[in-house]
Amino acid sequence: MPHSRRSILGVLFLTVFLDMVGFSIIFPLLPAMLDHYLALDGPGCIIGRLRDLFGRVTQDEWALAALMGGVLGSLYSVLQFFLAPVWGALSDRVGRRPLLLLTLAGTAGSYLLWVFAGRFWVLLLARMLGGAMAGNISIASAAVADTHPGAQRAKGMGVLGAGIGLGFVVGPALGGLAAGWSRSLDWSALGPGLNPFSGCAALALLLSLVNLAWAARRFPETNTNREALPPAPHIKRHPLRSLRAIDRPGVRRASGSYFLYQIAFAAMEFTLVFLAVERLGYSERQNAWMFVFVGLLMVAVQGGAIRHLVPRLGERRLGLAGMALTPPGLLLVGAAGSSLTLYLGLTLLALGSALVMPCYSSLVSRYCPEERQGLALGIFRSLGSAARAVGPLLGGILYWRFGSWGPYYVGAVVILVPLALSLGLPPVPGEAAPRKSSY
Repeated sequence: MPHSRRSILGVLFLTVFLDMVGFSIIFPLLPAMLDHYLALDGPGCIIGRLRDLFGRVTQDEWALAALMGGVLGSLYSVLQFFLAPVWGALSDRVGRRPLLLLTLAGTAGSYLLWVFAGRFWVLLLARMLGGAMAGNISIASAAVADTHPGAQRAKGMGVLGAGIGLGFVVGPALGGLAAGWSRSLDWSALGPGLNPFSGCAALALLLSLVNLAWAARRFPETNTNREALPPAPHIKRHPLRSLRAIDRPGVRRASGSYFLYQIAFAAMEFTLVFLAVERLGYSERQNAWMFVFVGLLMVAVQGGAIRHLVPRLGERRLGLAGMALTPPGLLLVGAAGSSLTLYLGLTLLALGSALVMPCYSSLVSRYCPEERQGLALGIFRSLGSAARAVGPLLGGILYWRFGSWGPYYVGAVVILVPLALSLGLPPVPGEAAPRKSSY
């Protein structure tokens, strides 16, 4: 076999990593971007109208920024939500490789649009295209299922989880670090459509082109059973309806539990910077280190520790442990009045999330028949995208209405629901007893 499992996993890791970089790179830029386009397009533009609408209720600039950022920051994940199950189901029929290359080219195109986003509507178009192409996370998940049978699947899903976690770290850090350099240049003199944030977009474009070239060279077709599949008329526009097409014990419960969990986690993640600045006066550099700390913990667990823990404890136990760690973490962060309390809460949140994501994606895969891996994992990933679309918006609303503690205390209560649902997950097929590590 010319392509090893490790090289395939490397391509998939880079793909999901850049998906999350694309999602999160804009977070630290949002306040300045909003001011830039408001000044450029005038108070009658959509940004000005949102500011006027929300400003009637509160004049707190932090609350307004969090809410407006939540509204605009959700656009990317909305498109990812609707397209992930479609890409996954199509890859069951057409193959993983052609669709992965197509979506990677589309991702590069979205960053190219952002480079030349001289007007706000071009930026919105770029985010929409990027979100639609980021639905390829379902293709990556299905390819892992193709190449990692049985218990080894958790290892592959853990590597994808590490890519997602690392993307959430590198994205805001890349955006924050590149913003100073990018805004120091007179981009408007270099060409039409160029703007103060074109440098950030250009870096993202370069990374996406590297990913496309690497995938074209190193990623083979992994779905070798597609010729024998029966017709699949159940590709739905709505992922929740698509879930009905896979009536398997555990798939719906695991997917629904993960969806609710991710809503609370995304609300925390998006509002964290606002809380750190308002409560503790954190600078951009301190915020960057905060994300690095969380991301390194997640990568350490998902990329290393989890492959040794799953054979001994199983995905269900580890997933439940991750769920249980999250509420106290949210409560600590919500009550944080010092860096020590904040980092204690972040430690619990990072460890909890690092266990939940790969374990629940592996559970969905193992509950599902082999011929519908792409569809099932596409639905699962799309629900995660929906949570990342809803979470920032709800987090912004809670921050706006109740203050900085709102997203965290409410989130801690919300997590209790998926935790209770997860207690009813059925046994994993073929998992009769804890296993010894085979890695």
